[in-house]
Amino acid sequence: MALKLMGKKRGMIQLFDDTGAVVVCTLIEAQPNVVTQVKTNDTDGYNAVQVGFEKVEGKDPRTKERRTSKPLRGHFAKHNVEPRRHLIEFRLEKADSYTPGQEIGVDAFEQVSYVDITGTSKGKGYQGTMKKYNFAGGPASHGSGFHRHAGSTGMRSTPGRCLPGGPRPSHMGSERVTIQGLQVIKIMKEENLILVKGAVPGAKGDLVYISEAKKHQASKRTSGVKLWQQ
Repeated sequence: MALKLMGKKRGMIQLFDDTGAVVVCTLIEAQPNVVTQVKTNDTDGYNAVQVGFEKVEGKDPRTKERRTSKPLRGHFAKHNVEPRRHLIEFRLEKADSYTPGQEIGVDAFEQVSYVDITGTSKGKGYQGTMKKYNFAGGPASHGSGFHRHAGSTGMRSTPGRCLPGGPRPSHMGSERVTIQGLQVIKIMKEENLILVKGAVPGAKGDLVYISEAKKHQASKRTSGVKLWQQ
């Protein structure tokens, strides 16, 4: 596995390339992730790096300690790291180059052309088959009696039942979704921002995971989108 960072979706913006065409981008703020643990073959049986994101803070500093469980407080104290709200780890062939307390920012993707982004899609609640599965429905003419529902889901006397796994009305959204091959448009190191072309799952402020694209060869970032300069 490759490097993986956590960030928050801040919204979408429109940019213009050198031909005047609109480029729709998603803005992701990735505050520096801090290394909270380095795992090796000798200690854990595999090589990996655990990173944390978003400091645990509150209005009342006296309640800061209670916002983290006792086992996690001991884990962070062992590695001399302030408590973080989110933790994730990624495997590496060699993790010797990382040390606890080290910060990893968006500049780690400066030489990456495409990224994969994982997030939780927006929840739509309980929905019918028309919206959830984009069913066409029946004739819209008056008196047809079949407009906006799934229709028959059964069959004849053999096997005489509705087979499981078919499209049914159910909860829509709120699922873990990965969008692959999003092009990196711009890295703004000072603002801890990364701009990617296209949409990213989730609402504004939702947590997302950024990693180098698996289906694109890693190479120096030569973006095909040249932004218009005033």
